[in-house]
Formats: sequence, C-alpha cells, structure tokens
Amino acid sequence: MPEGDTVWQAARRLHSALAGQVLTRFDLRVPRYATADLTGRTVLDVTPRGKHLLTRIEGGLTLHSHLRMDGSWKVYANGRRWSGGPGHQIRAVLGTADRTAVGYRLPVLELLRTSEEHRVVGHLGPDLLGPDWDSDRALANVLGDPDRPLGEALLDQRNLAGIGNVYKSELCFLLGATPWLPVGELPRDRAAQLPALAKKLLEVNRDRPVRVTTGRREQSLFVYGRAPRPCLRCRTPIRSGNQGDGSRDRPTYWCPACQTGPAPAPSARAARPTQPRSDN
Repeated sequence: MPEGDTVWQAARRLHSALAGQVLTRFDLRVPRYATADLTGRTVLDVTPRGKHLLTRIEGGLTLHSHLRMDGSWKVYANGRRWSGGPGHQIRAVLGTADRTAVGYRLPVLELLRTSEEHRVVGHLGPDLLGPDWDSDRALANVLGDPDRPLGEALLDQRNLAGIGNVYKSELCFLLGATPWLPVGELPRDRAAQLPALAKKLLEVNRDRPVRVTTGRREQSLFVYGRAPRPCLRCRTPIRSGNQGDGSRDRPTYWCPACQTGPAPAPSARAARPTQPRSDN
C-alpha cells in the first residue's frame, strides 16, 4: 500500500500538472458520478492528507481519492499513450489543455463539497508530512492504549497519518522493539524518540524515487522484505510474520536479536533452509 511519502509525491505531480488549469475533460468512471461534468472549471490545488488525496476544484468541490493497495495516478502529456494499465481499470480522467491525469484502480473515489472534507479525513491523526503535525498529540495517541501492539498503533491512521507497513517495520527496528510489544512497555526514552523519528523517515524519502531508511542506497531497508537474509547490524536472519488480522497482504519483518518483545514462533516454512541471496 502506498504510504505517506508516496502519496505526497503523487499530490505534487498532480498539483504541478493541474493546479491553476481549466479542465477540458472530466470523466469519473464509477456509477455514482458517471454524469458528473466539471469541464470549464479551474483546479485550485491537490493536497495530500495522510494517505488521502484531495483535488480541490473551482465551485467548492473536492475530488477525494485513496490509492489503497493498487491504485495510482499517472500524468501524461496530451497525445502521449496512456500506459498505467488496461482501459477497464481507469476510474478517473482529468484533462487540461496540455496534460491529462488518469486514475487507475482507485478503490475510493468520491466528489464532495470542499466544506465537507472533514467527512473523509477528519478522523485522521496529525499528518507526518502535513501542516497540522503535532508530535505531542501523535505520541499521546499512540500511547493511549497501553496494551495495544506497537505495530498496530503505528498503522492506525487515527493516531498519526502516513505510516504504512514498510515504515511500521522499519520504525520498530529503529526503536529496538518488535511490532508485537505493547506500547505501554516501550521504554520511555524510545517512546519519546518515536514522533521525530517517524517524521524524519518520511521527510527524507518524500523526494526520493527509491525509499531508503538505512542511509545506504545499496542496502535501502533494514528489515522490510529482507527475510531470511542477515540483519545489517548483527547478521541474525531477519524473520517475517503476519500481524493484526493475519492477512498475508500485510507481512511484518523484524530482527529477533536487535528487537525486544513478543513475536510469533517461526513457521515450519520459515525454518527450512533457503538458497543464499545477495544482501540487498
């Protein structure tokens, strides 16, 4: 799932292409808005809010979209072939005199009044990349349920907005705690570091095409996606498991030596030897 930095980049691309431009084409390919036509109106701005995108349009309207797992917005110069996927996956087309923004596989797409944006983003906690960032409030939100596993608390967008599965795993590694550690058991000094560390991870990556948390491009992530390769710090094999609802779509990664706290037992599959892989 795209995380806060990816959504921030998408908003910047869309804002650069559409803001201040008059719509020459407006096509929402979802039944509820199939007849909506905003051609002739000016796009005012495109703003990210956590993992949400808000495209504000003249006349007090906002096009709200969320990428979820597979959605994306692509921007094309007029006359260029669209290449984001087959035509039946297109959910939105916003065209101007020289650019066209095409939304593919958007699971959330709705047109609402700008004055009612709170209906779709008002539940979110402080945005790690937004003007409403409040580190004290974010930390209080995360620590509000002491028995909740740290990983689940970080993923809850009501606590702080922008962290997804990659940053959850990487942040837990940097804090030295497993994602299953109850947040109330996180040492106070590490808890105090959490908001600034989370913000730094997203800020340093919002302008990068490839996400890096290690400071080394040749080895860009500490734990996410690296099981069963050796930990970059201690060489212990990285482990993986599922958290929350157990969905395979949300794997979690951690180092059993560098991170303290509870964790699921290794599965038989994970325990079997594997072919060596390059340490990237």
